[in-house]
Amino acid sequence: MNRPTSTLPLPPIGPFKRFLLPVFTLAQREIVRFLRQRTRVTGALVQPILFWILFGAGLRGSFKPPEWAASGMTYQEYFFPGVTVMILMFTAIFSTISIIEDRKEGFLQGVLVSPIPRISIVLGKLLGGTILAVLQAVLFIFLGPLLKIVGLAPDFQTGITIASLIPLILFLFLLGFSLTALGYLIAWPMESTQGFHAIMSVFLMPMWLLSGSFFPAAESGWLSWIIRANPLTYGVTGLRRILAPESSLTSAPGNPSMIVCLTVTILVCIIYVTIAVWMTQQRSTRNAR
Repeated sequence: MNRPTSTLPLPPIGPFKRFLLPVFTLAQREIVRFLRQRTRVTGALVQPILFWILFGAGLRGSFKPPEWAASGMTYQEYFFPGVTVMILMFTAIFSTISIIEDRKEGFLQGVLVSPIPRISIVLGKLLGGTILAVLQAVLFIFLGPLLKIVGLAPDFQTGITIASLIPLILFLFLLGFSLTALGYLIAWPMESTQGFHAIMSVFLMPMWLLSGSFFPAAESGWLSWIIRANPLTYGVTGLRRILAPESSLTSAPGNPSMIVCLTVTILVCIIYVTIAVWMTQQRSTRNAR
């Protein structure tokens, strides 16, 4: 004898939960994917550390510290914030490449046809990539100076204190969120990972090189104007101010203040995210395939 089955109505999902649940689900998926693809650590963390060690050793003798630098600043000490930003950028690149892979596998199409808001899709992908980027950047900031034990790094202080730890993490999160959003903008219209790597070579890497990460800006000339017009310059300078608050960087003429760095980075992040949401809301045959 068949027993009657009770059909209880499912509890309604509020709009707030409908917005947040996809965000945290997609972010969790990015983190789980990263843990299952541990070779991504090689590209996102190990390669910048090798750059820091090799370039620091090779350019140590020819490096001329800028005027704002403290006396005796080595190239590896100057290059330290730039490598941290490089780690954020590499992690953003690898996390947003998954958009192209998800489209090929059909996962992205399934997410797009679901009733969740498109902004939740964008924020979920960006949040997952940003968390991974910040974790790796913080790991490098604390472990990088310890390489002096084996003779691979000079003896220098990062300037991190208990009071500056929270501002450091918050600024890294803001900068990582902005870079991940930029990677999202590049990856969304791409159909192949080869095209993404081509854009990375001709756009993202020069953007990082011309941000004051690799070499200080000249006092005059066209190169100094390009560096000042680069929005990533203000992220690198802001991070440098947090890592070295006791240096004469605060009184350097022509150097953007922390307020300017925060303002530019926040505005650029808002612009990137707004464009990313707008692109995701556009219906095209590419999303339906």
